[in-house]
Amino acid sequence: MKKIKKILAANRSEIAIRIFRAAEESGIRTAAIYSKEDRFALHRFKTDESYLVGEGKGPIQAYLDINSIIDIAKKAGVDAIHPGYGFLSENPEFADLCEKNNITFVGPTPEILSRLGNKTAAKEVADEAGVSTIPSVKVSEANKQNIHDQVKKIGYPVIVKASWGGGGRGMRVVRSAEELSEQIELAQSESKKAFGKDEVFIEKFLEDAAHIEVQILGDKHGNIVHLYERDCSLQRRHQKIIERAPAHFLESSSRESICSSAVKIAKHVNYCGAGTVEFLYDKKNNQHYFIEVNPRIQVEHTVTEEVTGIDIVKAQIKIAEGVKIGDDPALPNQNNIQLDGYAIQCRVTTEDPLNNFMPDYGKIMTYRSASGFGVRLDGATAAAGSIITPYYDSLLVKVTTWAQTTEDCIRRMDRALREFRIRGVKTNLVFLESLINNDDFKSGNYNTNFVDTNKELYNYKPKKDRASKIISYLGNIIVNGHQDTKGRTNDFDLVDPVVPLFEKNQQTNNYVEELHRLGPDKFTQDIKNKKHTLITDTTMRDAHQSLLATRMRTDDLINIAEFYSNNLSELFSIECWGGATFDTSMRFLKEDPWDRLAKINQQAPNILKQMLLRGSNAVGYKNYPDNVVKFFVKEAAQAGIDVFRVFDSLNLIENMKVSIEEVRNQNKICEGTICYTNDVTNPKEEKYTLKYYIDLAKELEKAGSHIIAIKDMAGLCKPAAIKLLIKELRNEISLPIHYHTHDTSGTSSATVLAAIEEKIDIVDLAMDSMSGLTSQPALGSVVSIMKQNHADPKLDEEHIREASLYWEQVRSNYKAFETDFKGGSSDVYLHQMPGGQFTNLKEQARSLGITTDKWGLVANMYAEVNTMFGDIIKVTPSSKVVGDMALYMITNDLTPADVLDPNKEISFPSSVVEFFKGEIGIPLGGFPEKLQKKILGNEKPLTKRAGSVLASINLDKEKTNLEKKYGEKISNQQLASHLMYPKVFEEFMTHRQTFSDTSILSTELFFYGPVQDKEYSLPIDKGKSLIVRYLAKGEPNASGSSSVFFELNGQPRTIEIQNTEFSKNISVKTKAEDGNLNHIGSPLPGQVAKIFVSAGDKIIKGDRVLVIEAMKMETIISAEKSGTIKKLHVSSGDNVETKDLLIEIE
Repeated sequence: MKKIKKILAANRSEIAIRIFRAAEESGIRTAAIYSKEDRFALHRFKTDESYLVGEGKGPIQAYLDINSIIDIAKKAGVDAIHPGYGFLSENPEFADLCEKNNITFVGPTPEILSRLGNKTAAKEVADEAGVSTIPSVKVSEANKQNIHDQVKKIGYPVIVKASWGGGGRGMRVVRSAEELSEQIELAQSESKKAFGKDEVFIEKFLEDAAHIEVQILGDKHGNIVHLYERDCSLQRRHQKIIERAPAHFLESSSRESICSSAVKIAKHVNYCGAGTVEFLYDKKNNQHYFIEVNPRIQVEHTVTEEVTGIDIVKAQIKIAEGVKIGDDPALPNQNNIQLDGYAIQCRVTTEDPLNNFMPDYGKIMTYRSASGFGVRLDGATAAAGSIITPYYDSLLVKVTTWAQTTEDCIRRMDRALREFRIRGVKTNLVFLESLINNDDFKSGNYNTNFVDTNKELYNYKPKKDRASKIISYLGNIIVNGHQDTKGRTNDFDLVDPVVPLFEKNQQTNNYVEELHRLGPDKFTQDIKNKKHTLITDTTMRDAHQSLLATRMRTDDLINIAEFYSNNLSELFSIECWGGATFDTSMRFLKEDPWDRLAKINQQAPNILKQMLLRGSNAVGYKNYPDNVVKFFVKEAAQAGIDVFRVFDSLNLIENMKVSIEEVRNQNKICEGTICYTNDVTNPKEEKYTLKYYIDLAKELEKAGSHIIAIKDMAGLCKPAAIKLLIKELRNEISLPIHYHTHDTSGTSSATVLAAIEEKIDIVDLAMDSMSGLTSQPALGSVVSIMKQNHADPKLDEEHIREASLYWEQVRSNYKAFETDFKGGSSDVYLHQMPGGQFTNLKEQARSLGITTDKWGLVANMYAEVNTMFGDIIKVTPSSKVVGDMALYMITNDLTPADVLDPNKEISFPSSVVEFFKGEIGIPLGGFPEKLQKKILGNEKPLTKRAGSVLASINLDKEKTNLEKKYGEKISNQQLASHLMYPKVFEEFMTHRQTFSDTSILSTELFFYGPVQDKEYSLPIDKGKSLIVRYLAKGEPNASGSSSVFFELNGQPRTIEIQNTEFSKNISVKTKAEDGNLNHIGSPLPGQVAKIFVSAGDKIIKGDRVLVIEAMKMETIISAEKSGTIKKLHVSSGDNVETKDLLIEIE
């Protein structure tokens, strides 16, 4: 017996480390080899010595360089070489050369390798030993001419297999004669690369069979034992994924028969070493067929070790030293080898199962593995910071679990897989979870085709990886800043708003329960019987929309909502949803508006939630088919909206009827709304007269409204006007009246108080610190006056002040979005701009380069456009049309005379074209005829309500399409968001997929990123928080990428962020020449949204060629001359500046 003192592992990665561990436990020194590509691999550092192998050769060829390995072994003074699996492990020439150099080869003799390592020769051995085999034919140069005839005798399908090696390489299933030659060549090529030999053979392919293999050990004294069987049926393209020991579906008699066949073959060749005899097992007739012998250690040897307690690698070493089976505890005889429990091995790989198991490469950013009783890990490159290269097998780590029952073993594996956290590269972890939890897997009802054919296994959601995505967002803010805060003031300190302390109030008012109990008709009639005026607080929607450009985030709203529920429940409602906040929450804040509503409803379930609904426009800027409007209303009602303020931007009752009807169907309160403009007390007013408004109110009552709302969106209604209006409405209708205004003029409090004096039923007000200017009058101030001079509104002034103090802190964090509008302005009576539009229009103007000092030009132009359009009602979306046109005229130096000139070609904004086409309705008095003709050209205007002529959308089909697009289940709420704003919803979903749900971030973090060395706790789910600390930022490297260093849950995490400024491809864009009609230039800065033409197209003057989008405004660019498109200078999605050359005409 020759004792081994030093052993070299002629392999890499996991199996090399496995060899080192067994050797070290046996008191044997170790040596490693590594290719250049593996110079940082872990196995190089888990050994006593390591040497570069195959210098100058490729990453695979280096480990196949027999002469280099032998030279290293001799120089290192080793007396044994363990080949592991793969590479040279079955190569008889390698074993022979070891023997000739007096180096012990830890494995079978060269003679045995020649007979069994070659699969064709091994089948001959099985035949000789009397073990059933599958019909096969060897591929050689001699029989290539008649190979088709031989395969035809076997019968298709067949499988082409590499004669040497394993691991599924060099294997191809062939189902027809037409593909045979090609698949043979592919199998030969793959075999050559993997094993250094291109010998292949062909055998009958059994469609429905299990893959069973028996572990054997044979010593140098002629003794053979088996360590029972493994089930290796779960394969992907013939590569094993999961292995089990024992095969729990086998009867004892079948197990005994298979193991006996394995021993019979081993004895026939006097096998020496560890090996695996493999069979295909036909479950239907309980027959097994020999397929091959793997004369080496197997990847899946771990499961056998777990159920037998035998260290197979140690056993290999003992056999190589000459130890006899039965003479050493590491080599027990057959009687002492017993099965104990069950084991499963899962191979965790860096592959993407949803992308045809495409291997993934890169740096592992995070690695957290499983552990605990009954869990074993065998890996090498599995660590944070490890680089996964494309050169080798994608195996990352082998996870093996053991338990006394197969059920417990599966549960333990499930737990272990879920404990893993691997970030930076894709893995098959979730796929493995799906596989082991499959009912057929649990029962053993599967075959070798199971993974490739069972599509249910792929119906799983990838891991959310929220932590990585969230810190990627924070890293992006650190490196590139937030797009919305660039160029804005930042000379202020961010605060963490403090919610006022309060105790749970068991006696709170509950209008929501009352509404459900009484129904909307009885509930709203009871409002008229109240002695005091009720109040709606607009702070959660219109107030911040008007003051802060709709940038207030959900987090700031829900933090105070429970305080409202307990201390301000006497409010009629809180206006918290709809209007512009719907799209901007997705567009700018990357938040789900439905999630906002759900959270507010959860925190304040007893207070009525109110929304603004734009009639046939729903919450959009255009008309939608009637079924879409109904669908949206239904979803909003079911999500928790109690009060729907339904209006039409042109006061067209027909555009409100569908919404009113659906609100009533949902048993919710409908406020039919009058949009107020001009002055009913002006004796010269001929268009929007008192009679006009009274007639509207009557029609709204007749249409089914529960409440009449007066929407004074610009704050134009003066005290005398509101008194007159309320008095006449009281005489003509029987419904409660709700007044809404804006304080742009600075005098709207007087109008509200005048309305209260007239016993109005409900008024809109905003918390003091969020009131005034373009918002609503101050709630606290009005309540204080009401308590002294009118019926007590039953709201506690101290609680109002506490809430106001909270909102004051919140508002300070949005200073960047405040306008420089410092006080009331009588200009509003000139331009009549809605308060909600005021700040948003300033934002649009700012994005187009119109500075604050030129705001007066915008206001004046807005008034001129309104006059030019026929003095229309101005509220979203009609107000947007006026605003778009005003900005367009300013940026293009146009006057009203230019616009009205029939000979001057103008590319009108899309919203203007749609308006004059009648897509949002026909205004009182119709359109200015000449202007409409110029804008529409030959296009015919609508003569009916747009919603009635728009084709209904197939909602089920639309949802199905979305689910295909995003690869996930789409809710009705998501569908509604998509229907309202397809592009915004798409961008929102992209953001979520890239950065996860960033609504969990505080306002400070979302807009400005983390402060260095400050610790943040980020709640990602119930009872789950991330602890994040930003440490440092590196300078951009040559590719423009900056390293950002974090601590995540106490562990270091580094991410790479592209520096957008540094990495910009600087180039000077060609400008359109002034006066050159062959040049079509961009009239404004923005993004190319659509292109209607291609080079070579014939066009005529006025044809639409492309669309430019800036903020919410789309502008259609038309040709100013006829000709042929010579060249397109832009593509869809390109960003352009004013006067950039877009298209050349010839």
